[in-house]
Amino acid sequence: MAEFRFQGVVPSGKVIQGTLTASNLTDAKRKLQDLSKGRPFRVQKIEKRSTFLYKVQKGDDKPIMGEQKAFSKDEVASGLTSMGYKVLYVRKKWFDFQGKPKTTDIVTFVRLSADLLREQLPYNEILQLLSNDIESTPLRSTIKDIAADLRQGKEAEKVFAKHEGTLGKFVAKMLGLASKSGNMIDLYDSTAKFIERQQEFRKSMKSAMIMPSITLILLFLATLFYVAYIFPETARMFSKYGIELPPMTAATLEFSDWLVENIVVITFIHIAAFVGAFFYWKSDKGRFNIDKWVLKVPVLGSLIHKTIIEIFCRVFYSLYSGSGENIDVIRIASEATGNRYFEAQVKNVAIPMMLKHGKGLHESFEASGVFTKTALSRFHAGAETGTVRATALQLANYYERDTTYKLKAIVEYVQLFIALLIMVVMTAITIVSSETALIKPKQTPGFRGAEITLLLAFTSSITRKVRAWLSLLPRREKNSSTR
Repeated sequence: MAEFRFQGVVPSGKVIQGTLTASNLTDAKRKLQDLSKGRPFRVQKIEKRSTFLYKVQKGDDKPIMGEQKAFSKDEVASGLTSMGYKVLYVRKKWFDFQGKPKTTDIVTFVRLSADLLREQLPYNEILQLLSNDIESTPLRSTIKDIAADLRQGKEAEKVFAKHEGTLGKFVAKMLGLASKSGNMIDLYDSTAKFIERQQEFRKSMKSAMIMPSITLILLFLATLFYVAYIFPETARMFSKYGIELPPMTAATLEFSDWLVENIVVITFIHIAAFVGAFFYWKSDKGRFNIDKWVLKVPVLGSLIHKTIIEIFCRVFYSLYSGSGENIDVIRIASEATGNRYFEAQVKNVAIPMMLKHGKGLHESFEASGVFTKTALSRFHAGAETGTVRATALQLANYYERDTTYKLKAIVEYVQLFIALLIMVVMTAITIVSSETALIKPKQTPGFRGAEITLLLAFTSSITRKVRAWLSLLPRREKNSSTR
């Protein structure tokens, strides 16, 4: 999120000035239009906070070079001049792309902040220490900006929200709430635990899906190469001598000819489908429907569903005693799950039932239709005994262990499926290729038996090479998922 400074004039002629955060200049103008509806004013100037490079000198000392974020070049120059420096130049940094910090760097920042808070260090000193020691340039710059804004007395929740593009929406929200919750250490620990758990789950999912996906792609390409190139070259040699082809060989050759003739159309259809799926996934409606559909996928959907509830319960536990309003806790916890369907059901069904109809936690969650029977049972018991917060933590820990064990089992099932698929494809290729051994050539003038012998030998050699190639496709050891 970028920061913009605007200047405008109200109908009375008074000049007003303020700042706002937006993703780009267009978004900033849209926010100003919304703001002007409540208090009419005419915008005169909008300036984006950018990075400026400068070179200054004090007396006869060696010139100093550095960079500073500001809204204008004159702002940087006047600030350096007021500090007694002679400004040699100030220019805008045109390529100011820093990227996002690694998840491990964010975890380190949150963990160290919690540890230093336990040592009772002032938070501004903690930020100063971390801004000097963090190696990630984007994160170091973000920490410096946060420290500067807090020194100016800005509200912590807004300060962290400004950097949700770097820290992540959930992390920025949690750290902003921590400053006014009264239990900063617990919230920082819970935030770090959440990030680590989320990273661990994504890593496990990638481990379970990436290698099988690569194997399937290579298997598909190998089969396509055999059907479209190797096999036709062999089969046409038989046709050259007028030999009648067996059924499977003839069908495969016919399919190969069709594939080669329509390769452009087939490629275009696949590319169009991929592009369409990508833009559908990027749209709000598409993302909502995909998040809803993924919960119903056999085996894997149940695992993802339980992980979402685990995240909801972990955030609910972290904020329940510190945020004041339980409705806000439920809303933030649903947003942290990252599943738009789950979030919409909680916000549009569960929360209105609690506010408008006065229903309890258990009844509202049950009406949303996104909680498992186990989760509903535990929340019901917690509501009756007054231990909702502790129940949420127990449920989160239970689902963490449950999903960890089941994910390992899914990885083994996926590996078994890939192995069976490779075996089926190799068997099919072997059968089709070996069918040529049953071919009986016609005794036609000029046809020599030696040519048939060489042809069959060539076919057998090609078959062995293809099978050897398929056997080299990447496979994972059974115990790789348990390392």
